Amino acid sequence: MKISEEIKKLVPYQPGKPIEETKREYGLTDVVKLASNENPLGPSPKVLEAIQRAALEVHRYPDGAAYELKKVCADHFGVTEKQLLFGNGSNELIDLLIRLYCLPGDKIITSQAAFIAYKICAQAARVETIEVPLRSDFVFDFEKLTERIQNDWSESHKLIFIPNPNNPTGTYVGQSEVKKFLDQFGSRDDMMIVFDEAYSEYVTAEDHPNALDFIGEYQNVIVLRTLSKAYGLAALRVGIMFASEEVIDLLDRIRMPFNVNSLAQEAAIAALKDIEYVQKSREVNSEGLRYFYDSLNQLQISYVPSQGNFVLFESPLEAGELVEKMLKKGVILRPLKGYGFDKHVRMSVGLADENQKAISALSEVLGRSL
Repeated sequence: MKISEEIKKLVPYQPGKPIEETKREYGLTDVVKLASNENPLGPSPKVLEAIQRAALEVHRYPDGAAYELKKVCADHFGVTEKQLLFGNGSNELIDLLIRLYCLPGDKIITSQAAFIAYKICAQAARVETIEVPLRSDFVFDFEKLTERIQNDWSESHKLIFIPNPNNPTGTYVGQSEVKKFLDQFGSRDDMMIVFDEAYSEYVTAEDHPNALDFIGEYQNVIVLRTLSKAYGLAALRVGIMFASEEVIDLLDRIRMPFNVNSLAQEAAIAALKDIEYVQKSREVNSEGLRYFYDSLNQLQISYVPSQGNFVLFESPLEAGELVEKMLKKGVILRPLKGYGFDKHVRMSVGLADENQKAISALSEVLGRSL
């Protein structure tokens, strides 16, 4: 049976190396994983309690409409329940958007070095990904994006994905630039503009826009959020989409039934209500980033200031070589060859002792003293 060339050439998403695999492979007992932008605090106690209660009903199918979760989420984010859709992580929601709006041969636009799931989902659907080059400071170049739309937009172009802040660079586009872009292209009926705000809870920049404010103003704006990061639910996979009622209705028709399981729904409700946990997550992240910046400066390593829970730095060695040497010392970092970065590595923020172990190992590997 013939298989499309897009599928044959598709490179699967490569997750961060697991801790147990690293221990087995390198004969280690103590391993720190700073590769996958996970919340280092562990799950909220309130989330664990909710999961334990929900576990008594795992013989039942989940609430396919996520009724209670919708109520809590709508109240938490200040939207209506009909503007919400949940997915098995943001990845499923990205996939649903491409399935809904794109036919084979169509195109999506995003930035160079944007979240790689956009390209993977597009290629699986036989859709082309057009990447706008990054600015020299690693920021999504909205001027180039605007030029591309003005010069090349056609019926085959459908979706624009804007990760803000972006993973893996940690950079963001400010309020004035986003508003200028939307005033020009918002509410057009021939494009959907998707803001991916997976790291919004970690943002400290005062001029970072909240894309939820744009949903009522522009009918072609969609916003993605996740509970995998600041809310600490990475293993349970809960993504959230905010969009107009019309868009949500269409996507709800094609999503898989019971796509968010019962444990995940109950955990999500508890996580959204646990304001103290999210605040603590922000504090730990800010402290960790400050420590990384100070340490990288001492090691004379160039880095990109981040609005996420990770930092992108330039390795004095080839990235793969550095990551391998760090693995041998029990520290898992993320190489970024798939994003076009041969000399850059991403390091997630961990707890204080994990961050210290990573920096100490980095100092030893590079032969540079702190």
